[in-house]
Amino acid sequence: MNEQPYDLRKVLEELKQLPGQYHETDKAIDPEAELSGVYRYIGAGGTVMRPTQEGPAMTFNNIKGFPNTRVSIGTMASRKRVGEILHHDYKTLGKLLYESVEHPVKPVTIDQKEAPAQEVVHRTTDDDFDIRKILPAPTNTPEDAGPYITMGVVLGSDPDKTMTDVTIHRMVLEGKDTIGMYIMPGGRHIGHFQKQFEAQDKPMPITINVGLDPAIAIGTTFEPPTTPLGYNELWVAGALRNEPVQLVNATSVNEVGIARSEFIIEAEILPNQTMQEDINTNTGKAMPEFPGYNGNANPAVNVVKVKAITHRKDRPIMQTTIGPSEEHVSMAGIPTEASIIGLVDKAIPGKVLNVYNPPAGGGKLMTIMQIKKENEADEGIQRQAAVLALSAFKELKTVILVDEDVDIFDMNDVMWTLNTRFQGDKDVVVLPGMRNHPLDPSERPEYNPGTIRFKGMSAKTILDGTVPFDMKDQFQRAPFKDVPNWQDYLKDFDKGSKNDE
Repeated sequence: MNEQPYDLRKVLEELKQLPGQYHETDKAIDPEAELSGVYRYIGAGGTVMRPTQEGPAMTFNNIKGFPNTRVSIGTMASRKRVGEILHHDYKTLGKLLYESVEHPVKPVTIDQKEAPAQEVVHRTTDDDFDIRKILPAPTNTPEDAGPYITMGVVLGSDPDKTMTDVTIHRMVLEGKDTIGMYIMPGGRHIGHFQKQFEAQDKPMPITINVGLDPAIAIGTTFEPPTTPLGYNELWVAGALRNEPVQLVNATSVNEVGIARSEFIIEAEILPNQTMQEDINTNTGKAMPEFPGYNGNANPAVNVVKVKAITHRKDRPIMQTTIGPSEEHVSMAGIPTEASIIGLVDKAIPGKVLNVYNPPAGGGKLMTIMQIKKENEADEGIQRQAAVLALSAFKELKTVILVDEDVDIFDMNDVMWTLNTRFQGDKDVVVLPGMRNHPLDPSERPEYNPGTIRFKGMSAKTILDGTVPFDMKDQFQRAPFKDVPNWQDYLKDFDKGSKNDE
């Protein structure tokens, strides 16, 4: 293969060629709250505290206290930019990802001397080893429990090395060789493997891979039932790029890392040991999570002991994200769209045209489904599709159903539907007492003691904004004339420095 394989650096070089999509600065910045605070204004988007906006991806070249490293943020904080990164129409990324799941390309292992991620090696046996001085991990807010690795892909295997998987977890730097890792109960295969090691009272070897091609980060966030136990999501990234992800044997633990990472942390999850997540701050807060609120510090996160850190020689790039930003929506939402498309199309072929998980739900809590009704026998399939999605994806809370003439990527169009094709007394379906995402702060007994018995339970809602089939002729949009050459009237328009869409 003559062409350089995909990695973060190659993606950033491609973004530099797109007007308004990338910016880097040499102005000094503090990774402790300031970096995220600045990017909040420039390009975070999502459910981040206002004011915010969709803006360029950024690289900060002058990190206080870390003269030889850089920090990249916001690479995926725009769905349109993700489309550019994956060389695909942003409106059908869900379909692209589902096709990639169905046609996996498995990784290959390369020699250590060929792995850029192992050009420099730091070992915990070194006298001056301190992960907090090697890795410029930012804190998102002044309340955070510490510096967090927010875009670290954790790679691990079962004890017999028959299955390997990758997941993303929130990880806080607790000490010079200690990380606190929050493994959310259920659904994470790394957690399943870790319990197997724990049953044998053995530490679980892992690598934490930081600074990656976004195709890896997006593929990593798939969950069951789309990618069941034994399916390694790196296969998805391989399919997206039509080239295998390169792996390399770690230098200090019995596991592999992603060879074209910027940093690889080699470590072990200790068995039967936990620690207080905010042990260094006692703020009671962890970090901002995707619903838009600061997550509560967990009293018992897994203890991860670092054995070595390897990285690139030429100013390695720490990749980070803001929890509630548009970037989370891209990473979590697009794979969920793919999963819903795959599931529903098998049960109701051809009736769900497209699916979008918008920033309002952080990519997980809400989905908008575009439905095509072709005859009276299709009436009701829209609600069946919604129930299928809600039953399969427990983190999904709200489903909005719209007709085929509605642009699901335009929330004004979606809200127009709920104002002109919707009646609250007949078009709302509520399913109480179901499981949902524990980070939604409304899902606790104190909020709704009638139906929420334990934290993490929720009422799920279907908002049916589709027109009854026998009334479709009464809900036709105003018919404007089709003018194929309309762009000719903009030939002299200067877009200036604004981001191209």
